[in-house]
Amino acid sequence: MPKAKPELKSGHVNLKMLAEHLQLSQTTISLVLNNSPSAKSIPQETRQRVLEAAERLNYRPNYFARSLRQSRSMSVGVLAPDLSEGYFTRVMSGVVEELTNARYFYFTACHDWRPELMEEYPRMLVERAVDGFLLLNTPAEIDVPVPVVAISAHGSEPNVTHIILDHRKAADLALRHLYELGHRRIAFMRGPKAIPDSEFRWEGIQQAAHSLDLLLDPSLVVSIDAGNSHSGSWSMKTGHHPMSPEIGYDPMKHLLQETKAFTAVFCFNDIAAIGAVRALTEAGLRVPTDVSLVGFDDIQSAAFYTPSLTTVRQPLNEMGKRGARLLLQRIADPEDSALLAEVVVEPELVVRESTGPAAV
Repeated sequence: MPKAKPELKSGHVNLKMLAEHLQLSQTTISLVLNNSPSAKSIPQETRQRVLEAAERLNYRPNYFARSLRQSRSMSVGVLAPDLSEGYFTRVMSGVVEELTNARYFYFTACHDWRPELMEEYPRMLVERAVDGFLLLNTPAEIDVPVPVVAISAHGSEPNVTHIILDHRKAADLALRHLYELGHRRIAFMRGPKAIPDSEFRWEGIQQAAHSLDLLLDPSLVVSIDAGNSHSGSWSMKTGHHPMSPEIGYDPMKHLLQETKAFTAVFCFNDIAAIGAVRALTEAGLRVPTDVSLVGFDDIQSAAFYTPSLTTVRQPLNEMGKRGARLLLQRIADPEDSALLAEVVVEPELVVRESTGPAAV
Protein backbone atom coordinates (compact mmCIF):
# COMPACT_ATOMS: atom_id res chain seq x y z
CA MET A 1 0.00 0.00 0.00
CA PRO A 2 1.59 3.35 -1.06
CA LYS A 3 2.55 5.72 1.65
CA ALA A 4 0.22 8.71 1.87
CA LYS A 5 1.76 12.11 1.12
CA PRO A 6 1.75 14.52 4.06
CA GLU A 7 -0.64 17.44 3.73
CA LEU A 8 1.21 20.60 2.70
CA LYS A 9 1.03 23.62 4.98
CA SER A 10 -0.03 26.97 3.58
CA GLY A 11 2.85 29.42 3.08
CA HIS A 12 5.60 26.79 3.20
CA VAL A 13 5.43 25.57 -0.38
CA ASN A 14 7.99 25.84 -3.16
CA LEU A 15 7.60 24.88 -6.82
CA LYS A 16 9.02 21.37 -6.36
CA MET A 17 6.72 20.63 -3.41
CA LEU A 18 3.69 21.91 -5.31
CA ALA A 19 4.61 19.74 -8.30
CA GLU A 20 4.94 16.63 -6.15
CA HIS A 21 1.69 17.41 -4.38
CA LEU A 22 -0.22 17.69 -7.68
CA GLN A 23 1.84 14.95 -9.37
CA LEU A 24 2.63 17.29 -12.24
CA SER A 25 5.92 18.51 -13.68
CA GLN A 26 7.43 21.77 -12.41
CA THR A 27 7.39 23.05 -16.01
CA THR A 28 3.63 22.51 -16.30
CA ILE A 29 2.97 24.36 -13.06
CA SER A 30 5.31 27.20 -14.01
CA LEU A 31 3.60 27.64 -17.40
CA VAL A 32 0.17 27.77 -15.78
CA LEU A 33 1.11 30.16 -12.97
CA ASN A 34 2.97 32.49 -15.36
CA ASN A 35 -0.04 32.51 -17.69
CA SER A 36 2.28 31.58 -20.54
CA PRO A 37 0.81 31.25 -24.05
CA SER A 38 2.16 27.68 -24.00
CA ALA A 39 -0.21 26.90 -21.12
CA LYS A 40 -3.12 26.86 -23.59
CA SER A 41 -2.06 23.34 -24.60
CA ILE A 42 -2.58 22.15 -21.00
CA PRO A 43 -6.10 20.79 -20.28
CA GLN A 44 -8.37 23.32 -18.60
CA GLU A 45 -9.06 20.93 -15.72
CA THR A 46 -5.31 20.64 -15.00
CA ARG A 47 -4.83 24.40 -15.16
CA GLN A 48 -7.70 24.92 -12.73
CA ARG A 49 -6.20 22.36 -10.31
CA VAL A 50 -2.87 24.19 -10.36
CA LEU A 51 -4.42 27.61 -9.80
CA GLU A 52 -6.66 26.42 -6.96
CA ALA A 53 -3.79 24.61 -5.22
CA ALA A 54 -1.47 27.63 -5.56
CA GLU A 55 -4.08 29.91 -4.07
CA ARG A 56 -5.10 27.49 -1.32
CA LEU A 57 -1.50 26.82 -0.29
CA ASN A 58 -0.51 30.49 -0.59
CA TYR A 59 2.30 29.64 -2.99
CA ARG A 60 4.55 32.73 -3.38
CA PRO A 61 1.87 34.92 -1.77
CA ASN A 62 3.34 38.36 -2.48
CA TYR A 63 3.23 37.58 -6.16
CA PHE A 64 0.66 34.96 -7.06
CA ALA A 65 -2.04 35.82 -4.56
CA ARG A 66 -2.40 39.17 -6.34
CA SER A 67 -1.82 37.91 -9.86
CA LEU A 68 -4.42 35.17 -9.48
CA ARG A 69 -7.02 37.65 -8.27
CA GLN A 70 -6.22 40.22 -10.96
CA SER A 71 -5.34 37.88 -13.86
CA ARG A 72 -1.96 39.57 -14.20
CA SER A 73 1.64 38.44 -13.94
CA MET A 74 2.61 41.53 -11.89
CA SER A 75 5.63 42.02 -14.14
CA VAL A 76 6.64 44.40 -16.94
CA GLY A 77 9.32 44.43 -19.60
CA VAL A 78 11.83 47.30 -19.82
CA LEU A 79 13.71 47.75 -23.10
CA ALA A 80 16.73 50.06 -23.42
CA PRO A 81 19.63 50.49 -25.87
CA ASP A 82 22.27 49.97 -23.19
CA LEU A 83 22.71 49.81 -19.43
CA SER A 84 25.58 52.29 -19.15
CA GLU A 85 25.96 55.13 -16.66
CA GLY A 86 24.12 58.23 -17.69
CA TYR A 87 20.65 58.47 -19.16
CA PHE A 88 19.66 54.88 -18.38
CA THR A 89 20.70 54.89 -14.73
CA ARG A 90 18.85 58.13 -13.95
CA VAL A 91 15.63 57.09 -15.68
CA MET A 92 15.77 53.57 -14.30
CA SER A 93 16.15 54.79 -10.72
CA GLY A 94 12.71 56.38 -11.00
CA VAL A 95 11.24 53.33 -12.73
CA VAL A 96 12.53 50.96 -10.04
CA GLU A 97 11.17 53.13 -7.22
CA GLU A 98 7.65 53.17 -8.65
CA LEU A 99 7.53 49.50 -9.64
CA THR A 100 8.93 48.38 -6.29
CA ASN A 101 6.31 50.41 -4.43
CA ALA A 102 3.64 48.78 -6.59
CA ARG A 103 5.15 45.32 -5.93
CA TYR A 104 5.78 44.82 -9.62
CA PHE A 105 8.66 42.75 -10.96
CA TYR A 106 10.51 43.84 -14.11
CA PHE A 107 12.63 42.26 -16.80
CA THR A 108 15.27 44.55 -18.31
CA ALA A 109 16.65 43.81 -21.79
CA CYS A 110 19.39 45.71 -23.63
CA HIS A 111 19.01 45.64 -27.43
CA ASP A 112 22.22 47.53 -28.43
CA TRP A 113 20.29 48.96 -31.40
CA ARG A 114 20.45 45.54 -33.04
CA PRO A 115 17.28 45.13 -35.18
CA GLU A 116 17.03 41.41 -34.51
CA LEU A 117 17.06 41.97 -30.74
CA MET A 118 14.58 44.85 -30.97
CA GLU A 119 12.24 42.38 -32.65
CA GLU A 120 13.06 39.30 -30.60
CA TYR A 121 13.06 40.71 -27.05
CA PRO A 122 9.44 41.99 -27.07
CA ARG A 123 8.31 38.56 -28.27
CA MET A 124 10.32 36.80 -25.55
CA LEU A 125 8.91 39.09 -22.88
CA VAL A 126 5.35 38.58 -24.12
CA GLU A 127 5.95 34.84 -23.79
CA ARG A 128 6.87 35.53 -20.17
CA ALA A 129 3.44 37.12 -19.77
CA VAL A 130 4.53 40.68 -18.92
CA ASP A 131 1.59 43.00 -18.31
CA GLY A 132 3.14 45.89 -20.24
CA PHE A 133 6.27 47.45 -21.71
CA LEU A 134 8.34 50.45 -20.72
CA LEU A 135 10.61 51.62 -23.54
CA LEU A 136 13.61 53.80 -22.65
CA ASN A 137 15.05 55.81 -25.53
CA THR A 138 13.72 53.08 -27.83
CA PRO A 139 11.32 53.44 -30.80
CA ALA A 140 7.77 52.40 -29.94
CA GLU A 141 7.31 50.47 -33.17
CA ILE A 142 6.72 47.12 -31.48
CA ASP A 143 3.71 44.90 -32.03
CA VAL A 144 2.62 43.65 -28.60
CA PRO A 145 -0.83 42.91 -27.14
CA VAL A 146 -0.22 44.86 -23.92
CA PRO A 147 0.04 48.55 -22.92
CA VAL A 148 3.23 50.45 -23.76
CA VAL A 149 4.79 53.63 -22.37
CA ALA A 150 7.77 55.08 -24.26
CA ILE A 151 10.17 57.55 -22.67
CA SER A 152 12.11 59.80 -25.07
CA ALA A 153 10.57 58.26 -28.17
CA HIS A 154 8.28 60.12 -30.53
CA GLY A 155 5.25 58.82 -32.38
CA SER A 156 1.50 58.32 -32.41
CA GLU A 157 1.18 54.56 -32.14
CA PRO A 158 -2.11 53.24 -30.70
CA ASN A 159 -2.03 51.92 -27.14
CA VAL A 160 1.19 53.87 -26.43
CA THR A 161 1.83 56.85 -24.13
CA HIS A 162 4.88 58.92 -25.07
CA ILE A 163 6.84 60.92 -22.48
CA ILE A 164 9.00 63.47 -24.27
CA LEU A 165 11.08 66.54 -23.51
CA ASP A 166 10.33 70.00 -24.89
CA HIS A 167 13.37 70.02 -27.16
CA ARG A 168 12.69 73.47 -28.59
CA LYS A 169 12.81 74.96 -25.10
CA ALA A 170 15.90 72.87 -24.24
CA ALA A 171 17.78 74.19 -27.27
CA ASP A 172 16.66 77.74 -26.58
CA LEU A 173 17.92 77.57 -22.98
CA ALA A 174 21.36 76.36 -24.08
CA LEU A 175 21.83 78.66 -27.07
CA ARG A 176 20.48 81.75 -25.34
CA HIS A 177 22.92 81.14 -22.46
CA LEU A 178 25.85 80.94 -24.90
CA TYR A 179 24.57 83.90 -26.92
CA GLU A 180 24.35 86.09 -23.81
CA LEU A 181 27.96 85.15 -23.03
CA GLY A 182 28.96 86.57 -26.42
CA HIS A 183 29.33 83.30 -28.37
CA ARG A 184 28.50 83.44 -32.07
CA ARG A 185 30.71 80.71 -33.56
CA ILE A 186 29.13 77.66 -31.92
CA ALA A 187 29.93 74.05 -32.83
CA PHE A 188 27.29 71.34 -32.52
CA MET A 189 27.54 67.63 -31.83
CA ARG A 190 24.49 65.83 -33.22
CA GLY A 191 23.25 62.54 -31.79
CA PRO A 192 23.12 59.15 -33.52
CA LYS A 193 20.31 58.77 -36.04
CA ALA A 194 19.12 55.62 -34.27
CA ILE A 195 18.25 57.50 -31.06
CA PRO A 196 14.69 58.88 -31.32
CA ASP A 197 15.55 62.18 -29.61
CA SER A 198 18.36 63.10 -32.02
CA GLU A 199 16.37 64.59 -34.89
CA PHE A 200 13.88 66.33 -32.60
CA ARG A 201 16.72 67.93 -30.65
CA TRP A 202 18.41 69.04 -33.88
CA GLU A 203 15.14 70.58 -35.10
CA GLY A 204 14.90 72.42 -31.78
CA ILE A 205 18.46 73.70 -32.21
CA GLN A 206 17.70 74.97 -35.73
CA GLN A 207 14.58 76.79 -34.53
CA ALA A 208 16.36 78.31 -31.51
CA ALA A 209 19.33 79.42 -33.64
CA HIS A 210 17.00 81.07 -36.14
CA SER A 211 15.21 83.00 -33.39
CA LEU A 212 18.60 84.31 -32.17
CA ASP A 213 19.92 85.03 -35.69
CA LEU A 214 22.73 82.56 -35.06
CA LEU A 215 24.40 81.06 -38.11
CA LEU A 216 24.55 77.25 -38.18
CA ASP A 217 27.81 76.66 -40.02
CA PRO A 218 27.83 73.12 -41.52
CA SER A 219 31.61 73.00 -41.06
CA LEU A 220 31.05 73.23 -37.28
CA VAL A 221 28.60 70.32 -37.10
CA VAL A 222 29.86 66.86 -36.17
CA SER A 223 27.79 63.75 -35.65
CA ILE A 224 27.84 60.83 -33.23
CA ASP A 225 26.39 58.39 -35.68
CA ALA A 226 25.92 54.64 -35.66
CA GLY A 227 25.21 54.58 -39.38
CA ASN A 228 26.57 56.09 -42.56
CA SER A 229 28.55 59.29 -42.82
CA HIS A 230 26.88 62.21 -44.51
CA SER A 231 27.91 65.54 -45.96
CA GLY A 232 29.02 68.16 -43.51
CA SER A 233 29.45 65.82 -40.58
CA TRP A 234 31.62 63.06 -39.26
CA SER A 235 30.34 59.57 -38.55
CA MET A 236 31.59 56.89 -36.20
CA LYS A 237 30.62 53.27 -35.81
CA THR A 238 29.55 52.87 -32.21
CA GLY A 239 29.23 49.13 -32.61
CA HIS A 240 27.27 47.36 -29.89
CA HIS A 241 28.98 48.93 -26.91
CA PRO A 242 27.45 51.17 -24.24
CA MET A 243 28.01 54.89 -24.62
CA SER A 244 31.32 56.12 -23.25
CA PRO A 245 33.12 59.49 -23.46
CA GLU A 246 34.72 58.23 -26.68
CA ILE A 247 31.50 59.18 -28.50
CA GLY A 248 32.39 62.83 -27.90
CA TYR A 249 36.19 62.50 -27.91
CA ASP A 250 36.55 61.18 -31.47
CA PRO A 251 34.18 63.66 -33.17
CA MET A 252 35.80 66.57 -31.34
CA LYS A 253 39.28 65.38 -32.41
CA HIS A 254 38.04 65.29 -35.99
CA LEU A 255 36.53 68.79 -35.75
CA LEU A 256 39.73 70.23 -34.27
CA GLN A 257 41.73 68.77 -37.16
CA GLU A 258 39.51 70.75 -39.54
CA THR A 259 39.13 74.02 -37.64
CA LYS A 260 39.45 75.75 -34.29
CA ALA A 261 37.32 78.70 -35.35
CA PHE A 262 34.67 78.28 -32.68
CA THR A 263 34.26 79.53 -29.13
CA ALA A 264 31.61 77.12 -27.81
CA VAL A 265 30.29 73.59 -28.29
CA PHE A 266 26.80 72.24 -27.64
CA CYS A 267 27.14 68.47 -27.14
CA PHE A 268 24.44 65.84 -27.65
CA ASN A 269 24.75 64.59 -24.06
CA ASP A 270 26.95 64.82 -20.97
CA ILE A 271 28.86 61.62 -21.79
CA ALA A 272 29.87 63.14 -25.15
CA ALA A 273 30.71 66.43 -23.42
CA ILE A 274 33.17 64.70 -21.09
CA GLY A 275 34.94 63.17 -24.09
CA ALA A 276 34.92 66.52 -25.88
CA VAL A 277 36.60 68.24 -22.92
CA ARG A 278 39.39 65.68 -23.09
CA ALA A 279 39.94 66.28 -26.81
CA LEU A 280 39.93 70.06 -26.34
CA THR A 281 42.42 69.82 -23.48
CA GLU A 282 44.76 67.63 -25.52
CA ALA A 283 44.63 70.27 -28.26
CA GLY A 284 45.84 72.90 -25.80
CA LEU A 285 42.46 74.58 -25.39
CA ARG A 286 41.08 75.45 -21.97
CA VAL A 287 37.45 74.97 -20.96
CA PRO A 288 35.86 77.49 -20.56
CA THR A 289 38.61 80.11 -21.09
CA ASP A 290 39.10 79.23 -24.77
CA VAL A 291 36.03 77.14 -25.51
CA SER A 292 32.76 76.95 -23.56
CA LEU A 293 30.89 73.68 -23.51
CA VAL A 294 27.27 72.71 -22.79
CA GLY A 295 26.11 69.13 -22.23
CA PHE A 296 22.68 67.55 -22.03
CA ASP A 297 20.85 65.31 -19.50
CA ASP A 298 22.58 66.31 -16.21
CA ILE A 299 23.83 62.83 -15.38
CA GLN A 300 25.04 62.15 -11.84
CA SER A 301 28.72 62.76 -12.61
CA ALA A 302 28.13 66.06 -14.48
CA ALA A 303 28.46 68.16 -11.32
CA PHE A 304 31.66 66.38 -10.21
CA TYR A 305 33.64 66.44 -13.45
CA THR A 306 36.43 69.02 -13.84
CA PRO A 307 35.27 71.47 -14.98
CA SER A 308 31.74 70.72 -13.78
CA LEU A 309 29.38 70.68 -16.73
CA THR A 310 26.90 73.34 -17.67
CA THR A 311 24.08 71.21 -19.03
CA VAL A 312 20.43 71.06 -20.02
CA ARG A 313 18.77 68.97 -17.34
CA GLN A 314 16.18 66.44 -18.32
CA PRO A 315 14.15 65.42 -15.25
CA LEU A 316 15.24 61.83 -15.91
CA ASN A 317 14.36 60.37 -12.53
CA GLU A 318 10.92 61.94 -12.62
CA MET A 319 10.44 60.79 -16.22
CA GLY A 320 11.15 57.25 -15.05
CA LYS A 321 8.67 57.55 -12.17
CA ARG A 322 6.01 59.05 -14.36
CA GLY A 323 6.54 56.45 -17.05
CA ALA A 324 6.13 53.60 -14.58
CA ARG A 325 3.02 55.20 -13.04
CA LEU A 326 1.40 55.72 -16.44
CA LEU A 327 2.17 52.16 -17.46
CA LEU A 328 0.58 50.79 -14.29
CA GLN A 329 -2.48 52.97 -14.95
CA ARG A 330 -2.71 51.64 -18.50
CA ILE A 331 -2.42 48.07 -17.21
CA ALA A 332 -5.13 48.66 -14.58
CA ASP A 333 -7.54 50.22 -17.09
CA PRO A 334 -6.45 49.99 -20.74
CA GLU A 335 -9.70 51.66 -21.87
CA ASP A 336 -9.31 54.75 -19.65
CA SER A 337 -9.99 57.67 -22.00
CA ALA A 338 -8.22 60.07 -19.62
CA LEU A 339 -4.83 58.53 -20.39
CA LEU A 340 -2.83 60.88 -22.59
CA ALA A 341 -1.11 59.86 -25.80
CA GLU A 342 1.73 62.30 -25.12
CA VAL A 343 3.18 63.91 -22.00
CA VAL A 344 5.67 66.77 -22.45
CA VAL A 345 8.16 67.50 -19.66
CA GLU A 346 10.15 70.69 -19.13
CA PRO A 347 13.95 71.05 -19.31
CA GLU A 348 16.08 73.24 -17.05
CA LEU A 349 19.47 74.88 -17.67
CA VAL A 350 22.06 74.13 -14.99
CA VAL A 351 24.96 76.58 -15.20
CA ARG A 352 28.29 75.32 -13.85
CA GLU A 353 31.97 75.79 -14.67
CA SER A 354 32.22 74.69 -18.33
CA THR A 355 30.77 77.91 -19.78
CA GLY A 356 32.10 81.46 -19.65
CA PRO A 357 32.42 84.63 -21.74
CA ALA A 358 33.46 84.17 -25.35
CA ALA A 359 37.20 84.52 -25.94
CA VAL A 360 38.10 87.78 -27.65
